[in-house]
Amino acid sequence: MVVDSTQIRPPSLVQVRDLRTYFSARGRAFVRNAEYVRAVDGVSFDILRGSTLGLVGESGCGKTTAGRTILRLVEATGGSVSFDGVDVLKADGRTLRTLRRDMQIVFQDPFGSLNPRMKVGGIVAEPLDVFAVGDGRERRERVAELLARVGLRSDDARRYPHEFSGGQRQRIGIARAIALNPRFVVLDEPVSALDVSIQAQILNLLNDLKAELKLTYLFIAHNLAVVEHFSDRVAVMYLGKIVEVADAADLYARPSHPYTMALLASVPEPDPARRRERSPVTGEPPSPLSPPSGCAFHPRCPFATEECRRVTPPLKSEPDAAAGRLVACHHAATIHSQKK
Repeated sequence: MVVDSTQIRPPSLVQVRDLRTYFSARGRAFVRNAEYVRAVDGVSFDILRGSTLGLVGESGCGKTTAGRTILRLVEATGGSVSFDGVDVLKADGRTLRTLRRDMQIVFQDPFGSLNPRMKVGGIVAEPLDVFAVGDGRERRERVAELLARVGLRSDDARRYPHEFSGGQRQRIGIARAIALNPRFVVLDEPVSALDVSIQAQILNLLNDLKAELKLTYLFIAHNLAVVEHFSDRVAVMYLGKIVEVADAADLYARPSHPYTMALLASVPEPDPARRRERSPVTGEPPSPLSPPSGCAFHPRCPFATEECRRVTPPLKSEPDAAAGRLVACHHAATIHSQKK
């Protein structure tokens, strides 16, 4: 039997199943008849070992909460997260401490995530101190090595975060994240607060580290142009739910969900000779305090029918879709046929 090597995928390092994260809404001003904000509402996806999964969506869709819940920086309401076979959400204190070495995060704000009272050397060395890695001299050598690896000088260890630019501060955050040689890193919009000229440098650094250290990434972003070139697969999130998952190249070439189509239509085209038909998403996202019935996107969808208003579509593969693509839309196949 001949096996097509293109169909062989590495095993999943992270498996997320029916993940739910709700926040209490009681006591909030102007809130009536709502008990919970459903920030993450039944999310499921896999992150393949050594790959990058991009998680995209409008602001407030729940993607950052999903990333933090996976790491248990925020406690989940329900569901499961498996990291290399270990249930993260059920792990006791000792097991979770061990997992912390393998699961790290780079935060969106490169200044707010660094302690302004600590020098850079202490910030980068903090994970080494917590896990008692080496003695004082070995830790100082490791800090110098990490700073050099992210493009900073060893004597930068004696300076404070406010003495650096935004891009340099993000490099410090990356150095801290890789200090313990993790296997999985959540990148929570790591370049959105940076100048465009600096974004490419940070993304190239992250790509180099991924290859060198054999890292697996969850890349959370709202810039679809960045996600296209940085991710192997992309999951599109809307109002706490995943509406489409596909290989990056396939999703950008042939989106299946109307929300994905609208997001891609909103991306500026830098080449004026390549003008395209635009159908950007209209209206405002519904409140997670009172999500609409059926498909959450139906109030803004030009293809919505009565079925969309009544029945929540499951995330499933379509008969004519590319391998590995999942779509939560009642009419994905029909929309595709109309687009051809």
